[in-house]
Amino acid sequence: MALSLAQLKSPSGAKKRKKRVGRGNSSGHGTYACRGIKGQRARSGGKGGLKRLGFRTVLRSTPKLRGFKSLKPKPVIINLVTLEKKIVEGTIITPQFLKKNKIVDKINSGIKILGEGKLTKKFIFENCQFSKSAREKILKAGGVIKNLIFLCF
Repeated sequence: MALSLAQLKSPSGAKKRKKRVGRGNSSGHGTYACRGIKGQRARSGGKGGLKRLGFRTVLRSTPKLRGFKSLKPKPVIINLVTLEKKIVEGTIITPQFLKKNKIVDKINSGIKILGEGKLTKKFIFENCQFSKSAREKILKAGGVIKNLIFLCF
């Protein structure tokens, strides 16, 4: 027998029945219909939560934002391992080259090369930032670093 929409049922407990109040004392919710005796909230139209509170109270009860998020653009980070795998030896590596070969998505905030992994190939780097360990590994492998730029955002 094929399954059809008419045969689908929601699991037990998925649908909760509405509490039927004010339907007689034997129901357990008669007389005051779960509203208590007298007072603003016992009346019709008396359950206006935030309208009754002052705005100051609302402000005081909202959680405040914590921490700090810098507005300075962060450079896109690439590790030496990635360059080792994806690029041929002797290539001139510039931010435009990395974007063209789809190694990075955007270059507007600069490129920073980190020294994770080993580097055996010789590359020529232009217009990139480097970590200290990356610079050491590139020079040790026989690579060249041109146009050192220190971006101050």
